[in-house]
Amino acid sequence: MSATFLEQSEIFELTGRKLKSLQVQALRQMGVPFFINAIGRPVVTRTAIEGKAAQAAPSEKGAWVPPGLRKK
Repeated sequence: MSATFLEQSEIFELTGRKLKSLQVQALRQMGVPFFINAIGRPVVTRTAIEGKAAQAAPSEKGAWVPPGLRKK
């Protein structure tokens, strides 16, 4: 099983940058979702790179109901 977050070496390989600020800039330009930890390093989830679908947010409308079964 792989780690939840990319290692620093993987972020370097992905961005081609060693400096934290340049890694952040490169990730933003690529549209890769990330957050910055307490020491200023970008943290990227493995699912953001591997393309696994995140769970969809619950719909505010609710489930679809056929017109004949809708409450009036």
